[in-house]
Amino acid sequence: RTWQDSLQADFSDRFSSAVAVLEDIASARFSGNRHLGPAVSADESGPRHLRETLTQARFTSLVEDLTRRCVDAMRRVLARMASEIVEEAAGQSLVVVGIQRRGVELADRLAPLIETATGQAPARGTLDITLYRDDLSTIGPSPVVHETRLPPTLDGATVVIVDDVLHTGRTIRAALDELADFGRPRRILLAVLVDRGGRELPIAADVVGTVVATAPGDHVTVRVAEVDGDDGVALTRAGEP
Repeated sequence: RTWQDSLQADFSDRFSSAVAVLEDIASARFSGNRHLGPAVSADESGPRHLRETLTQARFTSLVEDLTRRCVDAMRRVLARMASEIVEEAAGQSLVVVGIQRRGVELADRLAPLIETATGQAPARGTLDITLYRDDLSTIGPSPVVHETRLPPTLDGATVVIVDDVLHTGRTIRAALDELADFGRPRRILLAVLVDRGGRELPIAADVVGTVVATAPGDHVTVRVAEVDGDDGVALTRAGEP
């Protein structure tokens, strides 16, 4: 359900068959190896339904295929993002900085792709913006703070901030404030896997994996295998469980 809303732009053409799989799964009910859902004619309106018995083994096979397609789609999108970063910052000294949490894992994947394209490994860093949030007073007296780790100096470097989802822009504002405490980069670029719109500050990404149209109250979730066990992007509409 949530996948069908979020698989747009670059993801949509690579996940088209995966969406069909999800429609099949949504139309089926299982009990052991027996399909209990009624057969539905091909011309019935609404989502495409199964017209043959779908066993549990077939269900497992479909899910495994979907997982492979998700991994492949994420790989392709990140490869394109790395290529755009290299083009945007040609000949410049790069520092790739991931925002805690899933921005760090995405940066870990982008860095070797950039190295392959340029022949030079970019410097790496991680950034926790918790103490720079403009709503820090609302999250309690003991906020969870992850590691911030940056090169000794950022002066003169081109810093690429990497995050999973760009929404209001407030996380990126906090990241910019924190980076300013560590030096004066020549330039700062922003690379995000998903741009969901809804900006509250005048901030835009330089490199975007995919754009997802959302409404207030919608929730976008990025999953990365290093943290969540698999890769994916899901959109839950406001009011949905």
